[in-house]
Formats: sequence, C-alpha cells, structure tokens
Amino acid sequence: MAPRVESRTLAEQAFHVIEHEILSGELKPGAELAEVDLSEKYGVSRGPIREALRQLSAVGLVQLTPRRPAIVRVFSKKEFLDGYQLREILEALAVRLAVPQLTATDIDFLVKCTDQMEKATQSDDLVKYFESNNTFHRIFIDKCGNAQLREFYDQVTKPMSRYQRWTLQLRGDMRSSLDEHSRVVDAVRSGNAELAAKLMTDHIHVPLARLEEWIDK
Repeated sequence: MAPRVESRTLAEQAFHVIEHEILSGELKPGAELAEVDLSEKYGVSRGPIREALRQLSAVGLVQLTPRRPAIVRVFSKKEFLDGYQLREILEALAVRLAVPQLTATDIDFLVKCTDQMEKATQSDDLVKYFESNNTFHRIFIDKCGNAQLREFYDQVTKPMSRYQRWTLQLRGDMRSSLDEHSRVVDAVRSGNAELAAKLMTDHIHVPLARLEEWIDK
C-alpha cells in the first residue's frame, strides 16, 4: 500500500515521500510522475503534488517539461561524471576546512561510524553500511563552516545517491572502503588536514573508464 501523506504541510510531506521513493530506487530513472496518478496514490489534491514536483526539480531529482508529465531525472554519462568529479573536489575542501574545527566528540563520532561500518561489513549488510558511510561523510560537510559549500554539495550529491551501490563496486568492496575511511580517521586524529583531504580524494575517486562501463548497467 502506498504511504498516505499527512494533511498538514502537504507539499512538504509529498516532497519527502516522493524523494524517498526516488532515492530508494522504487521510482526508476525515466518513470513518469503524472500529477493525477500521484494525487490518487497519496490521497492529496494535485496542488501539493505540483509544488512537490517543483521542489524535486529544484534539487535535481525530477525533470519538468511543459505540457508533459514530470519524469524521474535520468543522468547522462557526462552529467554523472561531472557530478562525481565535483563531489570529489567539494569533499576534499570540506575535510580541509573541517579538520581544524573538529572536537574530540566529533572524532569519537567518526570512530563510531567506522565501528558501525565494520559491523555492517562483517554481516554483509549494505543498507547499514551506507547509513554509517553517509553519516561519516556528512560530518565533514556539516563541520566545514561554509554554508555555500554545504548547499552546493547537497545539490550535486542528492541526485547521485541512487548510484551508491554501483560506485562501491567500482571502488572495490565494503572492506576496502572501510579501510580507506579508517585511514582518513587516523589523519584526522593527527590533525593533518592536508593528508586527510588527500585520503578523502583518493577514497572518492573512481577511474573514469570503469565508471563509464558501470553507469549504463
């Protein structure tokens, strides 16, 4: 059964429900998002659905075309590669800015994330792994002290999050990814922002030829 949207803040509720279905893969790239169908599915009028689709378009998840149903955005190879390169640059900068500002509590939280990734690796739980992985990366974005970087990062990375499983396979596996996170933590503990930023860059970087091979799968 489709989730019902609560009566308050209908557009916002619809936004989050549709966003979740896109990012989880329930709504596939290219899927049509007809206002009438969504209105019936979620039990709300077309107005909030229309506004939610506008918001989803603004964050890069939905493509709007006049006089045609909205669709879940489809990335071209070039768009995905461009976005991935931007993520690499933005996260390296975020790490460089954040490391001098991290508290002992922040570092303990990074360690906790790697511990959770370790448990997920042992149980081969990709869902739990990505939850902790995303939290780990988010710490640097949130602590970098640059609001414009945070906003731009969200615009770039949110539409790409549908491809997390593929990029993990391109990088190697959960174990190798976990080892890379641990090396970042070691650099952070030593206060070496430049090394931590380099390690983050190495962690995110994916050879373009392999990425092009996987993006169509």
